[in-house]
Amino acid sequence: MKYFWGIFFISLHAMVPLVLTAVGEIIGETAGLFNIGLEGILLTCAFMGVVGAKMGGPAAGLLIGMGIGGLIGLIFSIINTYWKGNQMITGIGVNLFALGFVAFGLIMLGSPGFQAVPASGRLAPIQTPVGSLSPIIFVALVVPFLAHWFLKRTRAGLILKAAGETPEAADVAGINVNLVRLLATTFGGVLAGLGGAYISVSWIGSVTKEISAGRGFIALATVVFSGLNPLLGLLGGFIFGFFESLATWIRNLPGSKAIPWQFIAMIPYVVTLLVVAGVVGRVRFPKALGEPYKRE
Repeated sequence: MKYFWGIFFISLHAMVPLVLTAVGEIIGETAGLFNIGLEGILLTCAFMGVVGAKMGGPAAGLLIGMGIGGLIGLIFSIINTYWKGNQMITGIGVNLFALGFVAFGLIMLGSPGFQAVPASGRLAPIQTPVGSLSPIIFVALVVPFLAHWFLKRTRAGLILKAAGETPEAADVAGINVNLVRLLATTFGGVLAGLGGAYISVSWIGSVTKEISAGRGFIALATVVFSGLNPLLGLLGGFIFGFFESLATWIRNLPGSKAIPWQFIAMIPYVVTLLVVAGVVGRVRFPKALGEPYKRE
């Protein structure tokens, strides 16, 4: 039973960046923009979260991470709405920028490759009867329900869907399509930024050049799995988080040294590929997804 609870708790912690990033991307894609630069946002905000935590504590680290994520989302949306850029190329650019920025930033901090968060900068966990949990776990559990309510039950959610599905009709109805897309993608960046800062400030307690470890791409797979449903995004995030924690648990089993750890570490990524391969042709995305809106 203790092994079950151990895997369960690790799964809860591992799902947080996946769920937050996926829900943010679901909102952005519902409005018509897709951002494959989530990996770069997670990595950049994990680094900036450490910088903020060292300067002003865990709250500052999380807020700076959210702010930087929102800023990247804002720049991405400006390029791909008002400047009619290519969303795929822009997302790749975000990922490449993050690799260079974080590597250079760690050098500037005087510790190439690794930077730890001081104890005063770590977000204190909440003690529960079943163990200690990060407060951000509860945020990640609530956000999908709020996003689902927003998309399904509010006029603003309907406007968001119209901007992604039929932007021409939305424009005729007086909706500023580009502004809606900009706000949606910026908010998605804020959630991804919180996920990135959580990794370093609350979960792992440090940042490296590879700390995002493909989680941005797994979050994209979660979006595909969810079919743009935030509640399924929560389920998908937990499933992928579970397999990540399972891989960690297997690596620490007696006798597991006989298997190269690289093969065990592949488990969550193999599962991601299998899931995406199974659902990719069955998901219906907005008709105008990825297409810049050009007013006639």
